[in-house]
Amino acid sequence: MPTFPLVFHSSPDQTLAWRDGAPVSVHEFLADVQRVAGALPEGAHVFNVCTDRYRFTVSLCATLVAGKTSLLPSTHTPEMVRALASFAPDAFCLHDSDDCAIDLPRFRYPKAAGVRIAADSETLVPHIDGARVVAYVFTSGSTGAPVPHRKTWGFLVRNVRAAAARLGLLGDAPATLVGTVPPQHMYGFESTVLLALLGGLAFSNRQPFYPVDIRAELEAVPEPRVLVSSPIHLRALFANEEALPRASLVLSATAPLSEKLALDAEERLRAPLMEIYGSTETGQIATRRTARTAAWELFPDICLEPRHDDARDDEDATPTMWASGGHVEVPVPMGDALELIDDTHFLLHGRKADLINIAGKRTSLAYLNHQLNAVPGVVDGVFYMPDEAREGQGDGEPVRRLMALVVAPGLAAADLQRALRERIDAAFMPRPLLFVDALPRNATGKLPREVLTQLIEQERNRRSALTFTVPREHPALAGHFPGRPIVPGVVLLDHALDAIGSALGRSFDACRIESAKFLSPAEPGEALDIAFETAASGAIRFTIRAGERAVASGALAAPSA
Repeated sequence: MPTFPLVFHSSPDQTLAWRDGAPVSVHEFLADVQRVAGALPEGAHVFNVCTDRYRFTVSLCATLVAGKTSLLPSTHTPEMVRALASFAPDAFCLHDSDDCAIDLPRFRYPKAAGVRIAADSETLVPHIDGARVVAYVFTSGSTGAPVPHRKTWGFLVRNVRAAAARLGLLGDAPATLVGTVPPQHMYGFESTVLLALLGGLAFSNRQPFYPVDIRAELEAVPEPRVLVSSPIHLRALFANEEALPRASLVLSATAPLSEKLALDAEERLRAPLMEIYGSTETGQIATRRTARTAAWELFPDICLEPRHDDARDDEDATPTMWASGGHVEVPVPMGDALELIDDTHFLLHGRKADLINIAGKRTSLAYLNHQLNAVPGVVDGVFYMPDEAREGQGDGEPVRRLMALVVAPGLAAADLQRALRERIDAAFMPRPLLFVDALPRNATGKLPREVLTQLIEQERNRRSALTFTVPREHPALAGHFPGRPIVPGVVLLDHALDAIGSALGRSFDACRIESAKFLSPAEPGEALDIAFETAASGAIRFTIRAGERAVASGALAAPSA
């Protein structure tokens, strides 16, 4: 296996990074790599959680030079850390934080001794065997449990050099990369760290998140500059009309980008936007200029081949596309539904696991998410298909029902549901539609399924199953059937309105009760549950139960326009 240099820059004096606005040369960077490599403790696996992109990159290269392997999960949850400890019992955490709480042996990024490096000292660029395992990169968990994938130096060099060539970044005027995504995620790892090392470019050490910080960081580095971002960050960046510094190129990945957002990006940043397609398993394999075409173009030497699963006898089963060639060392099945146009172009129809069939009608979660987020007033939103089936009505089969979470502070539920009915088939309307303050996206804008499931359970428990009791000393009970007091119906309705209003963040002090039925008596001190749902019109239907026994039911009229 051939060797490849650690950096592909043409001169040791070339700028490789910008640290808080100050340039760092290749010469200085390599000196830092050697210094940190010599200080690393024992243990063959390094969990690199450095938040500063420069310290992360130095640590990555130091780990490689020292003969160790990096562990790069996209999340740092306690469960993920336990999985890392099981995967690599000798792992230690390399960090740059005063309050690191990772439950592994910890080693802090060593500060420089303050000795200035002589400008005329020799610069030796390490060469790395192409077969060396650089890192185990873990999938994001957005479709299930994270899975580790080994990445060799040869794989990474071939992949990233092909990407740099496709993006036109191998020219004579090296660009500076500004990334809003973390370096631990595969996209950030490839496009903000490796693209600089292997493309002869520079990168900024910061990871701006808020629009004002992204704007400031673009202004802090010289042109040409490349913004490496994601749809969630770009949407926030363009939320107001404030002028933005010019970029030479914008990159986006982690989730499909709408044509409108791509057009906005090209207009606001005065640069072409290129969307990158790939996976943790394959690395980057295709790009498209989303403002101009929906078709993706494969990298040179990469091919897609449809293969049918012989183990399945489903006549409607679509073939799985397998990627091979180029930097992809062995054929890899793709988890997405891809449609070949010709040998080098394809269309993306979403993840195969996201394809939905309800009542004989088909769509994908990606399409539904696109339609939801396109509704004016929606800040963020996501559809969700639960794993479990809920019991059908009567003798019907158990059914799985779509639900959705949405951030839309100025939008009424009825208005959003009406807008969705104009965009999607009624079979795919979410039941329930839950309004939340924010979605728990990670740093790349993804929603790990486990986290999303937990949020949905919390919201369903909080909004759809409310419990109350009427105390025995309630003034309305005095003289009400002495010897066997019964809670008056008006008290039940009063508690129901308060509970539903609290759950929805609305006041029902002035509302119209369309109907109310009192089905069985409720005693004081008895635990009563309220279940409710909001109809497309905005009307609310509710039921009050004591255990399995229905006590009352009713409907509240939709709020007047």
